Formats: sequence, structure tokens, C-alpha cells
Amino acid sequence: MLSALYNASIHAYRLALQLATPFVPKARLALAGRAGWADAIRAQLSGNQSPIAWFHAASLGEFEQGRPVMEAFRQQYPSHKILLTFFSPSGYEVRKNYAGADYIFYLPLDTPANARRFLDLVQPRIAFFIKYEFWYNYLRELAARRVPILSFSAIFRPNQVFFKPYGGFYRNFLRYFDHLLVQNTESVDLLRGIGITNVTLAGDTRFDRVQQVAATKKAIPIAETFQAGLPLLVVGSAWQADMDVLIPFLNAFSQPLKVIIAPHEIHDEEIERWRGQLTKSAIRYSQTSESDVAGADVLFIDNVGMLLSLYQYGSFAYIGGAFGKGLHNILEAATFGMPLFFGPNYDKFQEAIDLVREGAAFPVQNSAELSAQFQRLYDDNARQQGAAHVSQTYVTRNTGATSKVMDIVKGYFAEDSRVNKV
Repeated sequence: MLSALYNASIHAYRLALQLATPFVPKARLALAGRAGWADAIRAQLSGNQSPIAWFHAASLGEFEQGRPVMEAFRQQYPSHKILLTFFSPSGYEVRKNYAGADYIFYLPLDTPANARRFLDLVQPRIAFFIKYEFWYNYLRELAARRVPILSFSAIFRPNQVFFKPYGGFYRNFLRYFDHLLVQNTESVDLLRGIGITNVTLAGDTRFDRVQQVAATKKAIPIAETFQAGLPLLVVGSAWQADMDVLIPFLNAFSQPLKVIIAPHEIHDEEIERWRGQLTKSAIRYSQTSESDVAGADVLFIDNVGMLLSLYQYGSFAYIGGAFGKGLHNILEAATFGMPLFFGPNYDKFQEAIDLVREGAAFPVQNSAELSAQFQRLYDDNARQQGAAHVSQTYVTRNTGATSKVMDIVKGYFAEDSRVNKV
């Protein structure tokens, strides 16, 4: 009965996408990207004789989380092809040309027929689900085919449906996994509390990813010229709610400060509106050059993919999203060592909780709080440097999750294991 309701909800979701296509660009992309998916997979996999490892990410953040494991898997098992799927357009459209995967597709919606057809075409030898992804029909069908299923960088909280008295159907999702590699001890305890013991505390692979980025950062000459040796605040993944807090603060701040703002999504009208609300000189990256950028106070980044490297120039970082559904990635900034600011909705993010507790991150409720917290650090260099040191060392001491994931993977590639069987 509950499985029928679940399947009905998937069909209802598809209908909602169809109804939203005239108004929501992401809905159009999601439907168009899945159109003819079976023919596309069949064509691309035609003639392939190599075993396939399937990695699934919900969106761009989960992709970045999974990337170190995909790259380690490629290095250790070069005879396998990597097939990567995304649920969301914000992941697929940005990383559809990622060179580290051999095949990249949207995940077909989770109906019984789609799951069977997808697995018939792909025939994965092993399946990886990154962080939050739990799809009933895919998990059930993989388990029925005795394909090893691993979840890594997973994190669980007591308020999730798995741990509710009425969550029995959803607890079955978790029982299909051969192994769950989780981020913290609370997740281990929650899973063991519902009888799931095939769990390893491995940590979060995002720490490995951001250290990779820091080690291979690219110079951005315009950003260097813009900074001009002054303190720099990098604003990453800003939404309107973040700008409602930032703009009054920036307009009132009178001491030397350069500001780089990278919106979460690039919309020309929105950027122009924000520029108009600022009393400081603000320019766009696409409309400037090294010869004239130094005279500006604020630089808007109107492209995708540059933010990771921009953090290297930061003295401070403000990370967006925490005035809405949730905080964006703060580790990308923390790995370069700087104090971090963000809104109040960060309780689902262990790294934010940790860094607030350790004195490197500062949640704020409004412009007045941001101004007070920022001014205190700006005026006290020792305090600023202390927070920067804490953020950077926090990342360093939490690396290593990728190797723990690969240690578990190794067991599935042992002689006579399921992975090696045709």
C-alpha cells in the first residue's frame, strides 16, 4: 500500500513538472533532459564492454562531495567506466561535460518501470549514492540484482522520517544499502537505534575536495588587481535574502574594504538591481578589465565556476543560503583560512555548527548583527587571524574520508565478490 502511494507521488511530481514548465526554467530543463532517456543511454553505451560503476548525485553540491571518490575510484579501478547521474538541472547543466565520468545523464524519475529499464541498460557492477539520495525503486531493484549499494558522506538527524514511529516504509530504504558511510557519530547512533549496523563513521568527502581545490587553485588576475592590497570580503552564493542584509551593511561601512559578490544564480536584472541599491562603486566581472577594475569597491561575478578560486583572495567570507532553506558550502572558504559569516539557518550543517562553536564562524540575524560582528573582527587583527587559523586547521584535520570510502569499496572488489561477477 505504501509503495503504491510512493509511486503515485512520483507520478504526481512529474505532472507538477509538466504544469510548471511554462513558468519555471528548471522544470523545463528537468523534463527536456529526461526526454528519450532510454534511447540516449542505449546509444551512448552501445559497444561498451567495460564494467560500469554508477554514481548518483542530487545536484551540484553533492557532485562536488562525490568528486574525490569518483577520482579515487577511477585511479584504483581504471578498467571500469563511470556513469554519473543527476536529479537536478543545477547539477546536470553545470557538470554535463565533466571529464571524470564516461557517461552523464539525468536520473529517470523513480518509477518501477524506469528503475528496471535503467538498470537493464546500464547493468552497473556497483552503485554509489551521495549524501541524501534515497530512491525506493532504484534501491529495491539494485538489491534484487545483488548489486552492491553504498551511500557515502551521508548524515542523519532525529527529525528525519526514518526515525519516526510511522517511518517503517522509509526505514526499508536504508536496509537496501550494503554499507552506509556517514559523517558523524550521531548518524551512527541513529542508524544503529533502528537496527542498521552496516555503518562506518567515515566523515565528509567535501573536506578532501576543498583541499584539492586549495592545492590547485587558479590565479584570477582581475581579482588580484581589484583587491589592490586591501581587506576583501568574498560573498559566495548570495540570494536576495542575503543581499537584503548585506546591502545596508556595505552602504554603512566606511573603512577600506573590497567586496566580491558571487550570486547563487546569475540573473542580469537582479545583479543590476543590487548594483543600483549600493552606494559604492560596483562593476560586473564580464564588463571590466584589469586596467579599470582597481577603482571599484564591489565586483559582481556574473559567471559560474569561479567562486572556489576567488576565496583565495578573501580576508573574510559571507556564505549565502542561511536566510532561506539552508547554508551553502562554507568549507570552500574555510580551507583558505578566514572568518565566516552567514544567516541563522545553519543547524543542519555539522561543519557550521562546529566552526561556530570553535569561534571561526559567526551567524547573524540582520544587518545590525552583521555590522557588529564584522567590525569587531575588522578592528582586531589578532582575533581575525585566530578565526582564520581555526577555520583552516578545521578543514585539515577532517580530511581523509575518501580513503575510508575506498577502503570499504575494496572489500567489494575482493576475489569472488559480487562486483567481479558478470
